[in-house]
Amino acid sequence: MNDPISKTKSSFYRRLYVAFLIEQGVNTVPAIIQQTGMPRRTAQDTIQALAELEISCVFNGALKNGSYQILHWGAVNADWVREHSQQIQDALGYPALT
Repeated sequence: MNDPISKTKSSFYRRLYVAFLIEQGVNTVPAIIQQTGMPRRTAQDTIQALAELEISCVFNGALKNGSYQILHWGAVNADWVREHSQQIQDALGYPALT
C-alpha cells in the first residue's frame, strides 16, 4: 500500500492530471467529475488554478455546451505528465481513464 501524499503534492498532481484529461478530450466539468469522482467545486477550482502553473487553458463554445482546451503547458513538461499520467492517477486514487 502506498503512503498518502502531502496536500501540496496532491494539489499539484490534481492540476497536472486535470490538464492531461482536458488534453485527452475529457474537457468539460461534468466529464472531469465523471472520470475522477471529484466534487464539482474541486473540478472548477482546479481548472481555474491551472493558470497558477502557467498552463494556458481556455473555454470554447457556449456556457452549457462548451469545453476546455489547453493552449500551452507553460513551464510544465507536458511529455513528462503524459508519460507519468498513470503514476499521477494512482497517487490520487482516480480510476483508470475510460
